[in-house]
Amino acid sequence: MRLYSSLRSLFSAQRFRALPVSRRIRHLALVMVLATSSWALTNNYFEISKHIEIFATLFREINMYYVDDVDAGKLMKTGIDAMLKSLDPYTDFIAESDVENFKIMTTGQYGGIGALIAKVGDTVVIADPYEGFPAQKADLRAGDQLLKINGEDVLGRNTDDVSKLLKGQPKTEVKVLIARMGVAKPIEKVLLREEVKVTSVTYSGMLNEQVGYVNLSAFRVDAGNEIQKAMYELKTRGMKSMVLDLRGNPGGSLDEAVRISGFFIPRGSKVVDTRGKVKEWDKSYQTTNDPVDAEMPVVVLVDGSSASASEIVSGVLQDYDRALVVGQKTFGKGLVQTVRPLTYNTQVKVTTAKYYIPSGRCIQAIEYSDKEPGIKNRRVADSLRREFKTAAGRVVYDAGGVTPDVALATDTASNILVTLVNKRYLFDFATYYRSRCTTLPEPEQFVVSDSLYGAFEDYLKGKDLSYTTESDRSLQDFKEKAIREKYFDAVQDEYNALVARKHHDKSRDLQKHRAEISDYLKQEIVGRYYYQKGRLRSTFASDPEIQRALVLLGQPSDYRRLLQVP
Repeated sequence: MRLYSSLRSLFSAQRFRALPVSRRIRHLALVMVLATSSWALTNNYFEISKHIEIFATLFREINMYYVDDVDAGKLMKTGIDAMLKSLDPYTDFIAESDVENFKIMTTGQYGGIGALIAKVGDTVVIADPYEGFPAQKADLRAGDQLLKINGEDVLGRNTDDVSKLLKGQPKTEVKVLIARMGVAKPIEKVLLREEVKVTSVTYSGMLNEQVGYVNLSAFRVDAGNEIQKAMYELKTRGMKSMVLDLRGNPGGSLDEAVRISGFFIPRGSKVVDTRGKVKEWDKSYQTTNDPVDAEMPVVVLVDGSSASASEIVSGVLQDYDRALVVGQKTFGKGLVQTVRPLTYNTQVKVTTAKYYIPSGRCIQAIEYSDKEPGIKNRRVADSLRREFKTAAGRVVYDAGGVTPDVALATDTASNILVTLVNKRYLFDFATYYRSRCTTLPEPEQFVVSDSLYGAFEDYLKGKDLSYTTESDRSLQDFKEKAIREKYFDAVQDEYNALVARKHHDKSRDLQKHRAEISDYLKQEIVGRYYYQKGRLRSTFASDPEIQRALVLLGQPSDYRRLLQVP
């Protein structure tokens, strides 16, 4: 209506005719732009209104006339999830009942006992107590079966239900009854809940006299403070170079990524630009504080699970030639999400922008839009990745994640190890070991000896170690096709011999993959005594990325050469 009044005023005959010709033309052009914009806006609102009305009437008709009773909330949630699924995997609806869990996920903070739990058959067990919190202080151990919580039987309940019973206001008591391997009678423990804050820095320490190490598991709120504190502490212990481990880090807060990047580069340096459809999301982020150290050599470790904020930090340090990135190509998530409030205490986490690191590249690997037919939800081909330059002129590429400066092959778990993990044989044996041995050497000194590995093999006797390999499936597929085509009789003897040979090879897998299985078994056992930090420490000597980082940092000329243009 206001637009109509403005147009009518503008075209008042006397006023319009009194204007010079040039100004009349400019006014006419302005009117055409305003009219077109108004039509587009009105048309867009009409389309939204139209489809909301269609959805509402459809929902009403289904609810009223469908042959069976309909759960209205479940039906609506299905519709919402399907709608958001058509966009990208990161745009999510957060129901009122899930808001608290979402808060815990982003902050790592809640009131409870401080332990991960897992479902095993009909029971729920303690999977991993956090060091320094009520579960660990009350000597709840990994493998303990939860029988009752505050008198309520938890047999058959799912982990969400059990988790709600364990959580509560800090300084309130929770009584648990547990069954422990090696103990005949159930054990009752009374724990005092605390405010549990899962830290983003899993571990920090010295790898040798001069190389510091920081493992960052997520970019939760306060991750920057944790890293800054760790770096200053390591400097007092003689740190002259540093390994920043971002492997397996799925990301988190953009602000924390900007702040952590600023610990290594000069104040005022650009870290990232965000660009979205709505102009308010077009922002540029620079470092605002002096760095902790802008000179010392740094190696950043990444892998295929390093995503989002992890890729910002590793990509920024690569773009400024400030660190060597070592490991495997990162996940490739260059999208920014924002949480928006909805009605009835619900929320939506919606993708609002893409981010671009200092070289100008966006590392988003998958194109989710359908602007061009046939490219929705498809990974950008390597041939379509565009070339950019670091500050020193090294070539880097957009799309497909951050490519390491020093690429190392990915270790693929053997079928036998996957089976041992999935069937919880390694977990259960570690629980058994803890029930028999009260102490353990320091993580760096503990080894899986021949006698210990032999005990593990004895433990596995009679247990189901079967698994199906890709070659097994190919053989079965060949057999079915040969039978169907009536050729199988001619090759049956050779087929049976090949199957028997493969079966014989499987029986030797425990020895064939002993080193790999021993590494995992070592971590499980060490975790029973030294928790998350100890488990990480136990891997350093056999970790190929850490060992490569130590070699690079120990040879300054090679380190500098890799940061220069070939």
